[in-house]
Amino acid sequence: MDKLGRYRAIVEQLLADFTAWVNQTPPPDQETICVFDEGRDYYLVLNVTWAQYRCVQSAQVFVRLRNEKIWIEEDWTQDGIATELIKAGVPSEDIVLGFQPEEMRPYTEFAIA
Repeated sequence: MDKLGRYRAIVEQLLADFTAWVNQTPPPDQETICVFDEGRDYYLVLNVTWAQYRCVQSAQVFVRLRNEKIWIEEDWTQDGIATELIKAGVPSEDIVLGFQPEEMRPYTEFAIA
């Protein structure tokens, strides 16, 4: 399996496992779902709930593959998806914390871009 295929499989498995864990004891009236777009390499964990008479969606995790790296654009998990990616064997130089301003990325242990 090539690098991107391996990264796709790792990201999908991590996000599916996370979603299953969240859905074990979901808050009332909330559903957490995975949305994968392999054609564009976008991977999303989305919370869907109701606030009064309005449906509200919020991204808990948004990851995309770009330039052969894993870009974490949004991460509201407790321990961080980057930690789980490293445990799964992804080197830190292939992980970009896209939610960090570009000028702050050199001060992290992860890729700049």
